[in-house]
Amino acid sequence: MPSTPARHALVFGASGLIGRHLVLTLAQAGADVTVAVRTAESGARTERWLRDHGLTQAIRTAIVDFGAAEILAGGAAAFPDVTEIHNCAGSFQFGMSADEARRVNVGIVERLIDFAADLPALRRVVHVSGYRVGGQDPSLVPWSDEHRAAVYAELGGYEASKVESDAIFQARAQERRVPWTIVNPASVIGDSETGESDQHIGLATTIEQVWDGTAAALPAGSSTFLPVLTVDYLAAIMAAAAVDPTAVGQAYWVLDDDTPPLAELLTHVGRHLGAKVPRLRIPVGVIKRLPARITKADPETLGFLSSDRYPTAPMIELAERHGIRMPDVRLSLERWADHLAAHRFGAVTTGGRRFVTAGGVRTFELGTPGSGRVILPGLPVNADTWAEVASGIDARAVDLPGLGLSDGIGVPDWERWLPAVLAESSDLVGHSIGAAAAVVAADQHPTRVASLTLVAPFFLQGPSGAATRLRPLVRTYLRHTDPARLSRQLTGSEASAGALESSVGDLRRRTAGRVAVQLALAGSERWRAELREALGRFRGPIRIITGSEDPLSPDVVEELGSRPNVELVTVAGAGHHPQLTHGAALVELLAAPAARRTT
Repeated sequence: MPSTPARHALVFGASGLIGRHLVLTLAQAGADVTVAVRTAESGARTERWLRDHGLTQAIRTAIVDFGAAEILAGGAAAFPDVTEIHNCAGSFQFGMSADEARRVNVGIVERLIDFAADLPALRRVVHVSGYRVGGQDPSLVPWSDEHRAAVYAELGGYEASKVESDAIFQARAQERRVPWTIVNPASVIGDSETGESDQHIGLATTIEQVWDGTAAALPAGSSTFLPVLTVDYLAAIMAAAAVDPTAVGQAYWVLDDDTPPLAELLTHVGRHLGAKVPRLRIPVGVIKRLPARITKADPETLGFLSSDRYPTAPMIELAERHGIRMPDVRLSLERWADHLAAHRFGAVTTGGRRFVTAGGVRTFELGTPGSGRVILPGLPVNADTWAEVASGIDARAVDLPGLGLSDGIGVPDWERWLPAVLAESSDLVGHSIGAAAAVVAADQHPTRVASLTLVAPFFLQGPSGAATRLRPLVRTYLRHTDPARLSRQLTGSEASAGALESSVGDLRRRTAGRVAVQLALAGSERWRAELREALGRFRGPIRIITGSEDPLSPDVVEELGSRPNVELVTVAGAGHHPQLTHGAALVELLAAPAARRTT
């Protein structure tokens, strides 16, 4: 019996969200993979992503140019053993002109089929279309100029180009006798396990508006159905369809029928993120008639607000044949929303950002997972302002309850929250009110705290001004401040405005009131005295770092300077927020925990 030829997949658009996950899935299934990308830099980024996600086998890279005489160097002759092609290439972008959309979405399909027709070992081409555009009639190709103009005028560049490319793909493949399969995915969200996604368009934009409070209303009723599916599920379906003999000449609508109606979906995700979900509900018909300046929606996205359902039975049968399980949609939505929020909806692209549950509190942290070096930021800033320091010392920075991106109300959460945040042996770095949290942790759990580093500990400094105890005034100021003004307030200049943008966003969104409460508490002489007494009970190494412009009280210097386990360090020129102005100096000071420094 002849052996089955080795599986060699050529993936166009491999650098995109779907393409990367598909390459990973194919490689894990034992296929040889060649990624077709537009530049060497894009290929290198794709390879790094694959390595970071556990891929150990080598993949090949080819540079594609859909405008060249041969889209891949050497043409089909250079790829004699390719058995399947996956077309994830194209542009998912609203607002394109008709000419631009046709060039990037229609032109690619034509060139790709012509290339595929000359591959001697090819068994399948799998093309990504869309759940709102799939099922076009190939017999109508070529379109007349009048028909094309009408479709593009009605649907807009992106959706119309996907409609046209769906029809042309089928017609061209039939003409060239290329075996094909189409997948029509719904709105693709992040990985079902990690939530990871770097696509911030469509539904992600709407969720961001709910999260940041700019969404004034949600669509009314329970009929509006905007289905979703996770990117790893789509990748599994594509990998299976490419080798399933019954999938030849078939189109599969790939989506989760259990996706909640859109208003319910947005409400669920918004509540999970701790956002204030709009109570106002507006009928979809009214939303479609409102101007974009009110809806804050691209007009091309409004066509997706529909009550239509889709023929998913063939997809379900395919999935069952190959043992592919649809993940729980609500849990997947939550994980995706967490990833989006942790990366501030694309504003931050670095890794090592996540939500964890600590003592029942949904908590944001960044840096090295599980690190025993724990940074507890102060007021009114967030963990993001400590990101560079955390990276420099292999630590994790954790937003305190009620602050930054963490849930909770504040200090009352500390009793159950702190022990959940600590490692078995922690070197704590606490800044301002975070210094108070560090001292409380050391006092309550001394065997789990190896050392304390207190940066600008307010309870060892002079009392705060009376204005900080005027909570309504402070809350109003913080809600309406801007990065430049806050930078001047905290550091004396506007140089740190960029680093404070996320903190200002958090304050405006929901934390200004909680910050005001904790600033007022920091002025309590009783609490300050309790914290000083608790610090005195800690017998481990203590390092206290202050700026020369933000010194300790003279009596504190005299008292602590005589203790053998205490090291006092002054950063020249720094104020109350040295992480903003003297980050490199802090990294150098914190490179080793206090226990391993000379006192």
